[in-house]
Order: sequence, then structure tokens, then C-alpha cells
Amino acid sequence: MPSYYDQYREKQRKIADIYNAIALLHWDKETYLPNKGASFRAQQIATLSGIAHNEFVDSRFGRLLNRLANMTILSEKEMKNIVLTQKDYDKATKFTDEFVKKKSLAVSEAYHSWIEARKANDYEIFAPALQKVIDIIREEAEIIGYTDHPYDACLDNYEAEMTVAILDPFFEGIKNDLKPLVDKISQAKKIDKSFLHKTFPKEAQWELGLEVLTHLGYDFEAGRQDISTHPFTTSFSPQDVRVTTRIDENDFSNMTWSCIHEGGHALYEQGLPVDQYGLPSGQAASLAIHESQSRLWENNVGRSREYWNFFFPKIKERFPKQFKKVKLDNFYRAINTVSPNLIRTEADELHYHLHVLIRYEIEKAILAKEVDAKDLKEMWNAKYEEYLGINPTDDLSGILQDIHWSHGSIGYFPTYSLGSFYAAQIYAAAEKDIPKLSSLLSKGKTKQLLEWLRTNIHKHGRTYNAEELCELVTGEPLNTSYFIDYATKKFEDIYDLNKKEKGGQIDKSTNKEKGGKGKKSKKKKSTGKKKKKKNK
Repeated sequence: MPSYYDQYREKQRKIADIYNAIALLHWDKETYLPNKGASFRAQQIATLSGIAHNEFVDSRFGRLLNRLANMTILSEKEMKNIVLTQKDYDKATKFTDEFVKKKSLAVSEAYHSWIEARKANDYEIFAPALQKVIDIIREEAEIIGYTDHPYDACLDNYEAEMTVAILDPFFEGIKNDLKPLVDKISQAKKIDKSFLHKTFPKEAQWELGLEVLTHLGYDFEAGRQDISTHPFTTSFSPQDVRVTTRIDENDFSNMTWSCIHEGGHALYEQGLPVDQYGLPSGQAASLAIHESQSRLWENNVGRSREYWNFFFPKIKERFPKQFKKVKLDNFYRAINTVSPNLIRTEADELHYHLHVLIRYEIEKAILAKEVDAKDLKEMWNAKYEEYLGINPTDDLSGILQDIHWSHGSIGYFPTYSLGSFYAAQIYAAAEKDIPKLSSLLSKGKTKQLLEWLRTNIHKHGRTYNAEELCELVTGEPLNTSYFIDYATKKFEDIYDLNKKEKGGQIDKSTNKEKGGKGKKSKKKKSTGKKKKKKNK
């Protein structure tokens, strides 16, 4: 007779099989599903979602978890799996099968409505379906429960124990720390990036994307790339992890960094332990840690001078006319220009966090019932004017640009900013552990960094939460000064901000107290992770 833990593992894998079948239907929905198949696909996903939910909340499974929680013969990892599954079980049992199906149907309807709205460039088409999703998310928050703000229940779905109380000062810190640097850059000489907006044939870009993914270590024997409206990564197991991209023939950056970003997500998924399939120890630590992996490859590596020292000659071979007169230094500066824009996924490393801030404030207002779908466009446009000084010219470049709300993913966006800050701190640790990492990257050698991430991040799965994993890898909780130091050094160099002229713009001595890597100013704010312990 199988042991109790064997029974638990088989049950978890069965449930994972169902959820991964759902994920496959979602992947198909966003890549190849014919228009007429939409309604039945929504029904199919809803049916399977109900089956998976019922399997998981089965009272017999609950009794098995209780029995295992009181056993003393389990290993540390096995016991952690039980503890995490028990937490998931306690939350899931709050929802009825009827609610799960209702949410699934609303989300499917909203996704297809979002697609139609994008085609017509008209938010009004999407608003009614979005309101249904909003009503369900509000109901979900009440079912889950919260102490201070209803948005806390949404946040916890994506980043365990994250709250508004933690994030409010964090985003205030984004304004205070990044705005001075952005203001200095806005006064600097503009960088020419016009050569990135010539004509780049779709097929040639596609081939470049495949080459980039292969070079980073993405295993095409365990995945594939396709085209979708909004780039994403989905995983059905560590041996089947798929990415999508989108291509703009007049924008070299759009597809290139989409591939690197999604490739970072995929490398994480492909690096999770195969033998832990279906268990918490075989899942990602958190969405913020997941995002740290994509942002690390996209920015710390993919926008570095070292990486392009190796790869720039390769793109000149693919696009000889477009880059004929472009030098590496000009290319490096162009791909790191800082200027406000309307599209989050195409934003520079600094303005990106203002895009996230806007969504965070809107989602808080949604959950507080301060705004409904019909008024979101007006709020969206006003906040873009307030924070970035620009106003969307149409709905495609405005409120219809993100897929998240059509997925019901309210509470997801803050993990993007958290991920960037984790990425800077993790990369700093990698630089200490890997001798001459910059030199390796300049020679096109990314294998050592991937192996380091596999050893220090990927293999642990969800055994450690984000805070625990950060301390394990870097020796301290999440500290935003790593990102501020990295960004300040990088962009001061790119924009020559340290050239002291008469009545000049910046005196580097004002930044010395920030210190270099490993020297953290007492004035710097953390993300609130330390405060998190106080709020438990």
C-alpha cells in the first residue's frame, strides 16, 4: 500500500495534470483558436476548472493533509510541501464549485471581448465584460478575507502575504528614488535611436528571436515559440515550457527584448525539478521571483554593453543595411534611452515602474469600489498625464494594452516592480560568485550565469518564499538600493550626467553616500519586506 506521502504526491500530480490541460487550452486560445471556437473553449475551461477545484477541496484530501502534518518521519522538504499545500487547501475550500466556474466563464468572455476591443480600438466593447470580472474579483476578496484593505486579498494570490501597507511606502519610494534620476536625464542631450525604427522584416526578426533564445540556454526540445497578441510564457511541466512573442516590422526592440524577457521566465520553468512535478517544491517561489528571472536576463544582461559586445556583430549580419553605419556604443546607448512612453512592455527601466504604479493605484481604487469599468479609461488617461506627462492617443496605446484584467489577474502588476528590484540584488550576488562575469558575457558565455541561477534559484522551487530565498542567495532581505545603485551608475554613464559644467546638472558627490555594491545607505528604503514580519 502506498505511504500517506505517496498518496499525497499522486493526488497533487493528478490535480496538476488537470490544471496543465487547462493551461494548454489557454495557450491554444491565445495562439491558434479559431474565432468560432471561443464559446465552447470557455465552457471547456470552466468544466475542467470545476473538476480540478473539486479534486483539490475533497474532504478526504483534507484529512490526508492533516494526517501528514502530524507525522514526524517526513523530510524537511516533504513537510514544507505539506505546509504549503495545506495553506492552498484552506484558501481553496472557501470557494464553491459554482463560483469557480462562474469566474472561469467570466474570464474567458472577458479575454475574447478584449481581443475584439483591441481590433476595433474601442474600450467600450471591453468595459461590460471587464465589469463582470471586477464584480467577481471583489466577491473573491470578500470570500478570502482581509484585515485592512480588500486589495490585500488580491495581492496575496500572486505574492504571499503582500499587502497595501507594505506596497504603499514601496511605491512612494519609487517616486522619491527614481524621479530625481529621471529628471536629470530629461535635461541631458537626447540619444539618437532612429535606426531602431527602420524596416526589419518579420521573418528575419523571427529567426533572430530563435537565435537569441537558443543562445540564452532555452531548450527547444522542451518548448517552442509562437506569436500572440501579448507575449507570455506558459508551462505544462519543466519539459514543456512555451513562449510567445509579437513582431513590429518598424521596431527592432519590440520582439528582441520580448524574446529575452519571456526567455528568462522560461529558463526558470525549465530549471524547476522534474521529480517534484505537481508539488510546491516543483513550482516557482513567487511571481516576483519569477519576474526577477525575466528582468535579470532582459535588463541586467540583455541591455548590458557586455552582452551586445558579443551579439551586436550577429545582428549586423542579419540586418546589414539597417545597422551598417551603427557602432556598438551608439547601439548600446539607443537600447537604453530613457523617455516617457505609453506602452508598459516597451518602457525603459526607470519609467517602467511608473507604469506599474499607475496600475497599482487603479487596482486599489477598483477593490475599494471607488471606480467601475465605465470610468477606468478616464482614470487611466489622467494618471498617465500626472505621472508621465503624456496622454494616450487611443485605447490601444492606453487602457487596452495589457491582457491581465481580461485574465482576472488583479493584484499581479506590483510583482513586476518587485521583480526588477530582486533582479538587481540577485545579479549583484552572481557577480560576486562568478569570477569575471562581465568578461564571460562579453564573449557570449551565458552558461555559467544560467548554471548559477539553476543552483541558487531554480532548484529550490517554492520550498522557500521570496523573502527567504532572497536572504539565502544574497545574504539579506530585498533591498531597493541595489537597483538604485545599478540604475544610477548605468544611466549616469550613458547620459554623461557626471560631466560637471558651470551650473551643471549633477555633482556625483551627492551620490557617494549610496555606496557601491554591498554598501547600503541607511537612507535607502527596502521594499517593506522587513516590515512584512511585523504585519504577519
